[in-house]
Formats: sequence, structure tokens, C-alpha cells
Amino acid sequence: MTVHPSLQNYADAWTHSIEAIAELVQPLVEGEWNRPTPCPGWSVRDIVSHVIGMETEMLGDPRPIHSLPRDLYHVRSDFARYMEVQVDVRRHHTAPEMTSELEYILIRRARQLRNENRSPEHLIRAPLGAEQSLELAYRMRAFDVWVHEQDLRATLGVPGNLDSAGAHVTRDVLLEALPKVVAKDAGAPASSAVVLDVSGPVEFLRTVRVDAEGRGSIDGAPSLGPAVTLATDWETFVRLACGRVRPADVADRVKTEGDEALARAILDNFAVTPR
Repeated sequence: MTVHPSLQNYADAWTHSIEAIAELVQPLVEGEWNRPTPCPGWSVRDIVSHVIGMETEMLGDPRPIHSLPRDLYHVRSDFARYMEVQVDVRRHHTAPEMTSELEYILIRRARQLRNENRSPEHLIRAPLGAEQSLELAYRMRAFDVWVHEQDLRATLGVPGNLDSAGAHVTRDVLLEALPKVVAKDAGAPASSAVVLDVSGPVEFLRTVRVDAEGRGSIDGAPSLGPAVTLATDWETFVRLACGRVRPADVADRVKTEGDEALARAILDNFAVTPR
């Protein structure tokens, strides 16, 4: 590859995860494509359709002209409607059509990566007509395909890659959202701290600090007197932060110490991804 050095890690993580997705779905028979996944409202086919659709947009292909049905209960925002178009337009595609299109997209995107000479700051199309830097787009594609790889693995009973390059990109993306969760969404008091202790294939200890003005920040230094300490395993952390489970569903896998009301508010607002 000839991508800029700051893009290489994201390109490698994306490649690893999307190739894993292709390998997971290649042998599936028709009925297995309809199996529900932990991603709300989406089947195996829907997840693969979403991945294909987002990669076509990275290639600059025009979006399909398609009207969504009115009875999609999980579509509750403009962002969700935007994402659903690429999914719904493929809902009646057969298994061979799905795997063939995914394989073709992989070939085209691999070629795009090999020939990539744009700078990380170069602006490209983002959802809902916005713009984003190429570096952010690469990062979010690496994050997205790893999370959906895990959705498929959970559905198909094929665990793996919990510590891959995509997992570490996902850790960083999810941790960036935590200061808002703690300081704004959960309403942690000014001049307080919340410690998150995650174990497993990807382990880390982070402290979210709320300053005197109520602004949140995150660092790796321990806090001597946190208002709340949350301890869980990596897989549960991801499932909570990506909205795949509710806190009550995994209460036995999350240990809390300190202010119970604040801990509950943090967990209630822990899901930070639109899907």
C-alpha cells in the first residue's frame, strides 16, 4: 500500500476485519443470511449490505435512489434513515449476489488503497451531505467493520479477533466518547472522577475527570478518590458502548463501586454509537 503513514494502521485494521467478514459469510446458506444479529433491527444480510454500501460511498459511487418502507421500527433518526437506504435496497438479494458484491467491493477498495495518494486532511463525502477528513473516514471505517465483524461472530457462534488491530481502533473511538457520557449525559458533579477498569483481550484503566466547569476529559492516570469505579471485561464494554445490550442484561458482568445513582446514570447513557 502507498497510503500516508497516519492512515496505514486504519487501512490495515479495515482490511483485516472486512476480509474476516467475507470469510465468515462465504459458506452461509440462504436461510442463515436472515438470522438476527445483536445490531438492533439488522440481520446478517443487513450488516453485510451496510458494509457494502459504506464501502461504495468510500469509492465515490452514487447512492441508490430508494424509498424506505414506513414500518422499520429501528429507524428513528435522519442518520438511521441515511444508513438504512443501502441496507433496504439489498434486502431481497440472494446469498450469491451478496457474496459476489462483497468480493467485488473488496477488490475495488484494495485497488483504491494501493493507489491512495490523498493527504489525511483531504475532505471527502460524509453521511447526510457533510464532509469529513480522509483520516477520520479511514478511522471510522476500521471501527465500523470491526464492530460488525463482532456482530456476525456473535450470531454465527464464531468468536475471534477480540484483540485485532480493529479492536484497538475501536477502543480509542469509544474512549473518546466517554467524557461526554460522564460529564454531560450522566451529569457527574464538577471536580469529580470516574474510573473505568477493563480486563480481557484489550485491557486498560482510564479516568474520566470532570473539571470545576463541568467539562470532561480522559487520561490514563489513576484517581485516588473516584466518585465511581466501573469494572468489566472488554467484550461487555464493547457491547454496552455500541448499544448491543442493555445494562440490565449484563449486570453480572459489570462491577460498580461508589455513587450508585451516578453509576446507574453512566451505564444508562453508555451506548455511544448510532448503530
